[in-house]
Amino acid sequence: MKKQTYFITGISTEVGKTIVSAIVTQALQADYWKPVQAGELQHSDTHKVQELVSNTKTKFHASAFNLETPSSPHAAAKIDGVSLSLKKIQRPKTQNNLVIEGAGGLLVPLNDTQTITDLIHPLDKVIVVSRHYLGSINHTLLTIEALKSRGIPIFGIIFNGEKHPSTETIIAKMSGISILGRIDQEPYFDQNVVKQYAQDFKSKL
Repeated sequence: MKKQTYFITGISTEVGKTIVSAIVTQALQADYWKPVQAGELQHSDTHKVQELVSNTKTKFHASAFNLETPSSPHAAAKIDGVSLSLKKIQRPKTQNNLVIEGAGGLLVPLNDTQTITDLIHPLDKVIVVSRHYLGSINHTLLTIEALKSRGIPIFGIIFNGEKHPSTETIIAKMSGISILGRIDQEPYFDQNVVKQYAQDFKSKL
């Protein structure tokens, strides 16, 4: 089977990209990579996914940039005195499927001219993570529009949090994008919970 790269992006920050990344990584026994980590270096997103993934095949690749300041990458890099550019962000070489987790939303700046969107390659399977809150329909459709306007195909949407049928229906209808499923508002996530979701999502990936 041909190896695939999945790029996990979200409609904003704190919408569930890391949980979705862990589930997709576990489902495919894929490798995981977070290109840019800003802040929380002692408990980074890579650490979090590593704690949630239980298979023995996954490799966790080091981030290209580990920035001390919890802020947008462009601002964190400036504060840390680091020059952040796409040339310095090289994808890890692997024979396995690869899950890449973005930072924040699509248009989060990496520097004065480049954004998270510029990290996406044409053949990536892009998954948009959406969480229900006031304004999330607009944010979801804007994210999808931004991808479409750049000619980037979207593999699907994963909803995260409490069920909201009218929101999910209108997003599906107006975007025309496949809904891969939804992750419930769980009291906690551990390896067993992630493993169960991974089984549920595996056939959809």
